[in-house]
Formats: sequence, C-alpha cells, structure tokens
Amino acid sequence: MPQDQTHSATVPLAPVRDRSPAAPVVARAAPAPEAIAAPKARRSARRLILPVVVLAGLGYGGYLAYDWFVEGRFIVSTDDAYVGASTAIIAAKITAHVADVVVAANASVRAGDLLVQLDDGDYRLAADAARAKIATQDATIARIGRQVEAQAAVIAQADAQVGSTVAQIESAQADAERATLEYDRSQKLAATNFGSQQRLEQANADRQRTAAALTAAKAAKASAEASLAGAASNLDVLKAQRTEAERVRGELVTAQQKTERDLSFAQIRAPFDGVVGNKAVETGDFVQPGTRLMALVPLSTAYVDANFKETQLDGIRPGQKVDLAIDSYGGRVIPGVVASIAPASGAQFSLLPPDNATGNFTKVVQRVAVRIAVAPEALEKAALRPGLSIVASVHTRDESLPKPTLLGALGFGASAGEASAKP
Repeated sequence: MPQDQTHSATVPLAPVRDRSPAAPVVARAAPAPEAIAAPKARRSARRLILPVVVLAGLGYGGYLAYDWFVEGRFIVSTDDAYVGASTAIIAAKITAHVADVVVAANASVRAGDLLVQLDDGDYRLAADAARAKIATQDATIARIGRQVEAQAAVIAQADAQVGSTVAQIESAQADAERATLEYDRSQKLAATNFGSQQRLEQANADRQRTAAALTAAKAAKASAEASLAGAASNLDVLKAQRTEAERVRGELVTAQQKTERDLSFAQIRAPFDGVVGNKAVETGDFVQPGTRLMALVPLSTAYVDANFKETQLDGIRPGQKVDLAIDSYGGRVIPGVVASIAPASGAQFSLLPPDNATGNFTKVVQRVAVRIAVAPEALEKAALRPGLSIVASVHTRDESLPKPTLLGALGFGASAGEASAKP
C-alpha cells in the first residue's frame, strides 16, 4: 500500500465547507430582461442624438456664417461709447437770499416750472421807484408841452403886433405926406401974402407931428419884430427842452425795464423739460450771480457719442442705422442713427494737444467721436442717463443696394451693387 500513501501525500485535500445552519448559502438570481435591454436602448439613443447634434451645429454655424457674410462683416462696433445730453447748469443771476426751493432732487419738471424763488423785496422796490421816476418825467414833459403852447400864443400875439405896426406905419406915412404937402402950400401962399402966418405955423406943426408919428410907428414895428424873434427863440428852447425830457424818459424806461428784468430773475424757472440733478441749493442760502444751484438734464433728447478708431471710419456715414446695446439694461438693444462725425480727433480738443514733431514718436491709433441720435420712442422705452456705457454697432452696408449673395461672392451673377457693398 505504499503507493497509495505516496499519492495521498502529494494530492491536496479539498477545503471542507461549513454546512452548519449558521452559514446559509445565497443563491445568485438570473438577470431580468429589462436590465439587459436598458444599455442597448441608451446606446441606440446616443447613436441617434449625436448626428442630430452635429447637424444642428453645422446648421447653426452655417446660419452664423451666412449672417456674417450678409450683415456681420459690414458692422463696425465699439464699446467706447457713452450717453450724453445737453445738460444745463441752473445758476443765479442776481444777488439775493433763497426764499424757497420748489423742486426736489431727481424730480421731473416741465419748461416754465418754478425751480427756486429768491427774495425779491429789494428788486420790487427798485422797480416801483423806476416807475415813479417815469411818471415824474411824464409830468415834466407835459409841463414843457403846455409852455410850448403858451409860447406859441405869445408868438401869434407878437406877429399880430407886427402887423398892427405895419398898418400904423402906413397910416403915419400917409399923414406925413399930407402934412408935408400942406406945409409946402402954406409956405408958398405965405410968400405971396395969400396965406396967413398962422396957417403956415399950423401946417409946420402938423408936418412935425406926423413925422414923429411915423418914427414912433417904425419904432413900434421894430419892437414888435424883436418881441416876435424873442418869442420864436423861446419856443425853440422849449422844444429842445421837451426833446431832452423825452430822451431822459427813454433812459428811465430802459432803467425801469432793467429793474423789471432783475425782478423776474428772482423766479428761476426751468428752460426746458428735464430732470433735476446735482441740487446744491437750500432755503436761506445767499446766492450771487453765477452761483450754481442745480443741473437740469433733458433725458428726452439724450444722444450717444461713440468714439470709433480712425481705422473704423471709412464706412461710417451720417444716416446709417446703429444698434445700441445698453450695459445698464443687461445689453438691451435700441435703435439709433448716425447724426454727425466730429471734425477732428478727441486729442485735438484736449487742453494740451499732442505735438508729434518733437521727441520720440510712437504711433497711437486715434479716436473720432461719432454723434448718434436716438429716436424719441426708443428713449421713452429705455430712459438713457448721461454717462451710461453703450456698445454701438453701426451698419455700414448701403441699405439701398441689394444684399450680397454667395453666387455673387463666387463671381456668378455679381452685380455692381454687390461689388460696392464690399467693405
């Protein structure tokens, strides 16, 4: 039996399993049919979705490429753009204390609304005094006018006296001639003893009396003419005084208008529709001409200044459509139109313009401001505040020409319009 022993020594014994009830044997269950079909379904879905995604990506890429070919390559954009407005600085024009501030900060006002009321007591008194001076001057002019009328009556009287003395001279001249003839006859008769000496003496006396009367009449005429000349001279003086008084009244009217204007400046009103900002005035403040009170921003006429590079200006023209993306509204886009282009770069309007003719030179791309107008209806939908950042995109393609086509780009059926539409 030695061989069996040897065999038993070389062959390993199998392990003895525990057959006790404390160690139960777990049976492995067979897989369900649904579990076997699920991986197959997922693999089939992946095979179906992948081509769809690829086709969708290719289609979207083709759409983007076509959009770039038709529109995108003609769009010039810049993010160096900001909202602006014709903001007015409201300032005082007279010296006074602030009686009342009617508006509050950030309040909307209409043109003509009262903003600030200044103390107008001194200016009201000045206006009343100016009106009183005008009334006094009117009385002076009326007095001089009455003097002119009275002097005209004096002149008429003096003229009548001159006429009366002329008649007196003619009468005295006739009496003198008659008396002279009577004297000559009496003298001849007395020489021939046909006339009495008494008659001769009477004729001589009459001749002397009429001569004296003629002399007196001439003197009266000279006096009347002198009175007439003096009265006329006085009338000229009175007329000159009236003219001077009327001109003084004109000066007083101007002074009165100045006081009324100063009085009107006590009420500071809005020059246009807008929103009050940067209010720096309170009731009781003492203001002087030029004192800044507040700012008035016309949001209804806001615009955009876009600073494009000089290399982007070639295709920009006034009247072109612009897309304005507003940063403060999450990139919301509103329409705009190119209104104008600045005549020089921004550096030329700086306090110290650059001088590239001295020192070392480094070329820097310059920027030129482009004014973009925003439609009022767009401003109503999105209120633009000056200073907000904007991304401006200008459509430089000529809208009057047909859109470019792929056939035209390949040289088939290209029109002059498509060729001119190339940037």
